[in-house]
Amino acid sequence: MEDAREMEDKPSEVISDKESEMNQETRDEMLSRHRKEISQLQKKEIELKKAAARGSKAEQKAKKKQVEEEVSQLSAKLKENHAKELAFIRLQCPPDRSKASKAQQRRDKRARREAEREQRIQAEQGDIPDGHCLYRAVEDQLALLSGGLSPYTYQELREMAAAYMRKHAYDFLPFYQSENFVEGASDGSLAERFENYCREVDSTATWGGQLELGALTYCLKKNIMIFSGSFPDVEMGKECKSDDNTGSANSSIMLSYQ
Repeated sequence: MEDAREMEDKPSEVISDKESEMNQETRDEMLSRHRKEISQLQKKEIELKKAAARGSKAEQKAKKKQVEEEVSQLSAKLKENHAKELAFIRLQCPPDRSKASKAQQRRDKRARREAEREQRIQAEQGDIPDGHCLYRAVEDQLALLSGGLSPYTYQELREMAAAYMRKHAYDFLPFYQSENFVEGASDGSLAERFENYCREVDSTATWGGQLELGALTYCLKKNIMIFSGSFPDVEMGKECKSDDNTGSANSSIMLSYQ
């Protein structure tokens, strides 16, 4: 985890190193650099996750929590620095409207809209993965299938999954117990632990998995396909898949992870 702590200082170092160059850096160049820095942090997170997936289940759980906290701190630091840099370049490059023609003003306005759109895309789709990434991916797929906005936000999907698991606890408890076995635990303590688990699903940023996707399959009445380069593909909710796979109402949700 020392590498992660070293990275925590990297964004501020980058800003310090580039302070003398920012007058020459255009907004597009800055946004391009921001995307590269986000990509670098994503790769670092993948490395940390792989390192955390070693040892006993208890050790993995502890390491996973530590990774979540460190990635959250790194993400917040990087976003803060990116916001400061964008604010700096706006102050350094105010538009000279007194000399600009009307046509140039229109071009400038379009350029600003494009830059703002690029920022939104970065925030919504290029964001550093966190505990909400599974639910955000489902939200994005629902928006794609509807041809507009998703009918549910990622938080509503969280609450939906948790509510379904609570209502159908006996269907989910065996799978939950197999992944969270505690020797000597009573049925009462198992039910209590499962309730705490559901509470984390709907009210925290804890990562989602197959239990939550299974619940969403039934809630959304959607077939869900999960693709991975390291493990076999997983299909959930086959009964919800349309025979000819046509029509957005029954189209499958496609998810992938590394």
